[in-house]
Amino acid sequence: MNKIEEKEAESSKKNVEFKQSHMEYDDEYEENGMRYPAIDQLVDKADSKYKLVMATVVRAKQLDAGAKPLIDHPKNKKSIGIALEEIKNDKIKIRRG
Repeated sequence: MNKIEEKEAESSKKNVEFKQSHMEYDDEYEENGMRYPAIDQLVDKADSKYKLVMATVVRAKQLDAGAKPLIDHPKNKKSIGIALEEIKNDKIKIRRG
């Protein structure tokens, strides 16, 4: 194998490793192929999906900045999932109207 082929093989291997590392998630918190909590468990928490998404993002950024979760044992590890769990469990209220 020449140097070009070696570099291509190495690059391909790194690309596969990158994809695998960024696609990992906990199967433990998946229900029927859906992530927890599922969107149908959350749509009644806000007037629109837009408000739901915006509230989730704001709370996730707070968690990323060091805020403590408002639920004792979140199932999710990432801030977005924790924020969604907090909304589902009525720890975060989204203003209506």
